[in-house]
Amino acid sequence: MEILFSSLALVSAVILHLGLFAESISVYQATDTGPVGAGDDNVILNPRFEDGLNNWSGKGCKIELHESMEDGKIFPQSGKFFASATNRTEIWNGIEQDITGRVQRKVAYQVTAVVRIHVDNVTSAGVQITLWLQEPDFREQYIAIANSQVTDKDWVQLQGEFLLNGFPSRLVIYLEGPSPGTDILVNSLVVKRAEKIPASARPISKNATFGGNIIENSYLDDGTTGWFPLGNCALSVGTGSPHVLPPMARDSLGTYESLSGRYIIVTNRSDSWMGPAQMITDKLKLYLTYQVSAWVRIGPGATGPQIVNVALSVDSQWINGGEVELNDDKWHEIGGSFRIEKQPSNVMVYVQGPASGVDLLVSGLQIFPVNRQVRFKYLKKQIDKIRKRDIILKFSRLESSSTVRNSVKVRQIKNSFPLGSCVTRTGMDNEKFVKFLVKSFNWAVFENELKWSWTEPQEGKFNYRDADELLDLCKSYNIEVRGHCIFWEMEYAIQSWVRSLNASGLMTAVQNRLTGLLTRYKGKFRHYDVNNEMLHGSFYPDRLGKDIRANMFKTARELDPYATLFVNDYHIEDGSDIRSTPEKFIQQILDLQKQGAPVGGIGIQGHIDVPVGPIICSALDKLGILGIPIWFTELDVSCPNEFVRADDLEVVLREAFAHPAVEGVILWGFWELYMSRKNAHLVNADGKINAAEWLSHASGYIDELGEFRFRGFHGTYNVEFVSTTEKFNMTFVVDQGKGSREFPLPCIRFMSKKDQCLKISWISLPDDGVKIAIGKNLFMLAPSPGEAQFSPLGSVLKTPLHQT
Repeated sequence: MEILFSSLALVSAVILHLGLFAESISVYQATDTGPVGAGDDNVILNPRFEDGLNNWSGKGCKIELHESMEDGKIFPQSGKFFASATNRTEIWNGIEQDITGRVQRKVAYQVTAVVRIHVDNVTSAGVQITLWLQEPDFREQYIAIANSQVTDKDWVQLQGEFLLNGFPSRLVIYLEGPSPGTDILVNSLVVKRAEKIPASARPISKNATFGGNIIENSYLDDGTTGWFPLGNCALSVGTGSPHVLPPMARDSLGTYESLSGRYIIVTNRSDSWMGPAQMITDKLKLYLTYQVSAWVRIGPGATGPQIVNVALSVDSQWINGGEVELNDDKWHEIGGSFRIEKQPSNVMVYVQGPASGVDLLVSGLQIFPVNRQVRFKYLKKQIDKIRKRDIILKFSRLESSSTVRNSVKVRQIKNSFPLGSCVTRTGMDNEKFVKFLVKSFNWAVFENELKWSWTEPQEGKFNYRDADELLDLCKSYNIEVRGHCIFWEMEYAIQSWVRSLNASGLMTAVQNRLTGLLTRYKGKFRHYDVNNEMLHGSFYPDRLGKDIRANMFKTARELDPYATLFVNDYHIEDGSDIRSTPEKFIQQILDLQKQGAPVGGIGIQGHIDVPVGPIICSALDKLGILGIPIWFTELDVSCPNEFVRADDLEVVLREAFAHPAVEGVILWGFWELYMSRKNAHLVNADGKINAAEWLSHASGYIDELGEFRFRGFHGTYNVEFVSTTEKFNMTFVVDQGKGSREFPLPCIRFMSKKDQCLKISWISLPDDGVKIAIGKNLFMLAPSPGEAQFSPLGSVLKTPLHQT
């Protein structure tokens, strides 16, 4: 018997792009890499103001042309002129150009602007390039292309990309952002069709010693040799630290040598950044994933929680190697990861964090490259245990002498594990986007279209149209949908009219939001993220009291008892943020439950860089103790190199699929230029994707007992039975459970009374009988103990049928 299974059928339509990622993903860059100029292919007319202010206008403000300003202190960076947007009274005021009809659909464009600001008593401000479009049905959309802090001292280049899926009737590009009264100066604006560059090469690290610690004298056998104090602190060696590796490192390294029990003690610390350090420049290899591990502890004298951090200074750029918050005098594990993608000149690793005057203790610092393939072998066994079952297909009414000629082909057509993606209303206008979505995913979530700031941007003015259309699209393809989100705790994400309300008005608005949203969509969303990112924001409890969060959950349950209600937050799984550790997430959930909040799901967003399996698994293990389903709700990874990006995504997906507490994964998008993070896409901007499949198959012959056995993932299968005289197809579902799953299958020939064999199109086995399609007619074979009875479900077949 031949059995063909992917090692990870979970990703039947997405991971297929992991293995073939680099062949199907392209990165874009502008063809103009020199000074910004006005090439023939520039969408912008008069881009450097050589023709005065022709083709330009002020968006709610006045615009002026200059050769210089401030008595000759401000000159254009290039060319002879620049323009200013002045008399600005709103942040959206700026300089604009109508580019209707000059941009092609489903083509990537790169936008480059050279700007600065001018105002008294302000040295910097945020400036953004925005694209406004209006559809033929008057629907409006704003696309943020690029933004950055801009100064009054120098010209700054803004650069970004955009892509249009629809056919807008109007299209305007403009610059906005600074507070009213601040002038925006523009030297040039260029919009050019982006040009593909070759796909990245797969990084090759020669002579990589996986698991080998690059820290010198980590066990302190030679005192503090190899270490130096960062700052005016003192290093010495003490004894009494743990002899075992921290758990996350142990899970990565497997067999290991016990630690020495010695530790570095750092005294005379006069600043928080002071601690033990080493130079590791020559010990690092590009693109390898390095795991960081250590035991840390603080001395007496601390007031309040203390943060300890393993940091790297890479050519003076700070990289977080992991952090932990300490509240006692016990040893604690610290873990994290990092990757170097450009050859550095100097790399220093150091441990820092506690307040000045607090001693810092560090034991067994390990930095080692991770062998992902070894981890994958372990995960494969775990996946087999929790996501597969032994399956027995039993065929009746077969003559033993003919069984050797009866063949069976089994093909998995749907995996039961929920795998989804973030979608947008603009994505609906791209046929290739929709095709990829439908083929690859069985769940979806709306990126913005259900958020309060989208559905009610101004008080009393509602926009449910986008969410309705997305919901209709998903329903038409039997795609389940998560509701993201009812509320969001981060103040920057809350519309200005809500922020301006007093406590009484805010409470009324909150209740109206709950009632309006959940009444409108009752029973239509399987999940809701009730109040997004409660570990990082506190807008609502700061204004309405600590009970408001639990009340949001309780009211949501009353209004829509069918939906599972989730908490949802980020950096839970990577050890990089002391605000959102698994322990703090657990405590938040327990506190909500104590107040009666019906928390039914744990959402780990999964915006992760440089994932390490055991670190992710450690977080899942801790959260799994609660017995609440865990979902990755916004998973994305970001890396300019497509091969590394694919490997990173595979790490997270395998860890999720191998963990029994994880019940679903939602990617935070897949289409280039429609991702919240750059270099995180699965599909390039022009929609070129690889058409490979990654599904489960099995084929062979029925044995002498009339059985066909195989082991398969949970999900829906199609089985094709072929003998010398007949052939039929049917579907069956393998659900979760222990032990083997048996499927008794009829081997039936249907004949008319004239003994004419009728061709069977397919058979299915619902609980109430056997459904059979013959030609264009559908029949039900009732499971009665006596003679089988047929009931026509479609049209009536005139010739009576009987079973032989």
